[in-house]
Order: sequence, then structure tokens, then C-alpha cells
Amino acid sequence: MSKIFAWSISAALAGFLFGFDTVVISGADKQLQELWGTSAAFHGSVVMAMALWGTVVGAIFGGIPTNKFGRKNTLIIIGVLYLISALGSAFANDPITFAVFRFIGGLGVGASTIAAPTYVSEIAPPKDRGRLVSLYQFNIVLGILIAYLSNYLLRDTGTQPWRWMLGVEAIPAFIYIVFVVFIPRSPRWLISKSRNEEAARILQSINPEGDLEKRMVEIKKQSERQISGENIFMKKYRFPLILAFLVAFFNQLSGINAFLYYAPRIFESAGLEANTALLSSIGIGVVNLLFTLLGVFLIDRVGRKKLMFVGSIGYIISLSLVAAAFFLDWGGLWVPIFLFLFIAAHAIGQGAVIWVFISEIFPNHLRASGQAFGSSTHWVLAAIVPSLVPVLFTTIGPGYVFGFFAFMMILQLIFVIFMMPETKGKTLEQLGEELSPGKYKEAYQQ
Repeated sequence: MSKIFAWSISAALAGFLFGFDTVVISGADKQLQELWGTSAAFHGSVVMAMALWGTVVGAIFGGIPTNKFGRKNTLIIIGVLYLISALGSAFANDPITFAVFRFIGGLGVGASTIAAPTYVSEIAPPKDRGRLVSLYQFNIVLGILIAYLSNYLLRDTGTQPWRWMLGVEAIPAFIYIVFVVFIPRSPRWLISKSRNEEAARILQSINPEGDLEKRMVEIKKQSERQISGENIFMKKYRFPLILAFLVAFFNQLSGINAFLYYAPRIFESAGLEANTALLSSIGIGVVNLLFTLLGVFLIDRVGRKKLMFVGSIGYIISLSLVAAAFFLDWGGLWVPIFLFLFIAAHAIGQGAVIWVFISEIFPNHLRASGQAFGSSTHWVLAAIVPSLVPVLFTTIGPGYVFGFFAFMMILQLIFVIFMMPETKGKTLEQLGEELSPGKYKEAYQQ
């Protein structure tokens, strides 16, 4: 198990770079606009947002290299993209060059949401798969915290601190590449490429006491379907496709990214002073990390469905209270307290579950494509929803915005109760069979 954990954490470090890369730009925000004298529109849509659009492109097309070149090779490519982006951004001397290198980093972020969960799900034993795949989410949250800390420590370094803030990412990127070079290839991908002897050696290493011949037969049975040219949009795979879409859809319609991007603005709208708002934002990072750890601990013990159920209840209560606080002008620290509850509900529910669940519900030969579909849905909405928040806050007000998010979480709760299957403890091949036509009831029963 220690070997599998080491391989899993190595792949999951892509999540650390994801979190770090996404947040590190916040420390350079104002410095860059002052340095290059760009307009607010150009600064927001090009300099700041280009990495996000790179993420969308990486998520849409990341399944192609993950299938063609393999999970391991794609993870190495992702590390190289992060390294190029960090160094290129740090040495850029104009906003266009800067935006190009940030876009390259975004490609790495988007592709990592496909390759890393797919890889870990395919090497992990069924009983530990949830915990191991959710290490990716834990690393994202850890990367976010470290980026904030790094920006703080480097705020006075040199004449242009932003170059150090962005360039320092090259260090973890290089370490990540070295780690990933030494992990084995996914045995399920190897079997899909008819490299059976190599796959057998890795499967034997993963589970020396298991029935190797039986496992090989089960995996080959699903992989043989690849020859027929199947795709995730075929009628027989409609159910897992709908599951992937709805999990990703509800993830963003909770308002989580909108909240993370605009936390200080939201706190100031609630009447907090700027310094208190910033301090509350740091508190969010700590709450997020602690409850993500709890989610990682529980996901294989209580299951994905129960965590989503608890998270949905927490969402509904916290978002309703935030909306009420704005409507009724509750002052003081009520809004931060309610939003800490919101972050806890997200971390233990959607945050812990989304990448695990999407990586489990598609058959082996379509897993990377299915992961790409779910990830693309997530990132397209992550680009759209936060961009609407400033406009909606000034037009209809924060109370109505949070009220809408609370209503969407009621719909998520209905989805969890009546539609979402439990996937814990089952092999990927079992799930591939259960979620095929005619076996929906079997999947619902747990």
C-alpha cells in the first residue's frame, strides 16, 4: 500500500501546482496593471483571465493525450507546461507575452483535472480509491494556501516582486516532474494498448495476493470494446454522462468559485472593513484545508453519496443564512461565519467527491474522455459564473444571488437522493457494468 500511496501522491501533486498556479496571480494583480498601464478591461480579460481560458482548452482536449500517450506521459507533459509557464511569466516584459505563458500554465491546469484523477483511480485498490483520488483535491487546497503564503513572503523581494511570486512555481514544478518520471504506467491503459505483459507486472506489484489472471480477464473484457470505436455520447453511456454533467454543474452552481474569487468583496459588501475582509479570506483557506482532510478521511468509510448528502444540507443551510444576512442587514461577523460553514460543506462534500466520482463512473476505454467531459463542464461554468457575480451584485444584490445558489443546492440534494449511485468499494470494471443500460436499479440500491 505504501508504494501505491507514493505513486498516488506523486500524480496528485499536479493538483498542488493547479492550486498554486490559479491563486499566485492574485499577488501580482495590481503590480502588473500599474507596470504596463493597461485598461481595467484588458487587464481583467487578457492579463488575468488568460490562464482560465487555457484551463478550459486544457480540460476540453486533455483527454486526447491522456488516451494516446498514456496517463503517465501526459502527467509529465503537464509538469513541463507548468515549468515553462512559471519561468516565461516571470521573465515576460509585456502583457501579451505574459498572457501567452499564463495560457500555457492554464493548459496544464485543465489537463491535470483529467490525467491525475484518471491515473490514480486506475492504480488504486477499490477499498482505498476514494481516499487516494481525493488526494488530488487536497493538494489543490494546499497549493492555494501555499501560494497565498508565498506571495506574502515575497511581497518585498526585489524591485518587481511579482516576478519572484510567479517564478517560484518553477521549483515545485521541477520536483513534480522528477517524481512523476518514476511512477509506473497505468495497467488499464497498457492493456488497452495490448501491452499485457507490462500491465501484468504492474498489477502484480499493486496486489501481489490477488488473482492476477482474473483481474486481467476483467480489464481486457472492457478494453476490447475500444476496438469498436465507442464514445461517451453513445446511448448506452448516457447515464454516466448525465452523472458527470450534473456533478460538475452543481459544483459550480453552488457559487464556490464565485465566492473564492470575490471573498474580500463579498465580506466588504457585508460591512466588514478591508483588513478584516482579508483576514476572513485567509480563514477560508484554513477551513477549506481542514474539512478537505476530513473528507479524504471519510470518503472510503461512509461513501461518496453520504458525503454529497451531508454537503448538500450544509450548502442549503449556509447559503440560506448568507442570503438572509444580506436581506435583513445582519452586521458583524455573521456573514463570514455562515460562509465558513459554506466552505466546510463544500470541502467535505463536492470538493472531496467530484474528481473521485467522475473518474469512477466511465468504463476503462472511455474514462479519459468521460473525465474530460466532466472537467470541461466544470471549467466552462467556472469561467462563466464568477464573471457574472460583480454585475449581479450591483444589479439585483448579493441576497438574491446567494438565494439562487441555495435553491440550486436543493436541486443537488434531490439529485443525490434519487439519482446518484454509490461507488465506494467496487472495482472500476464492476461500476462499468452496473452503470450500463438495464442495471440502473442495481447502482441505485446503495
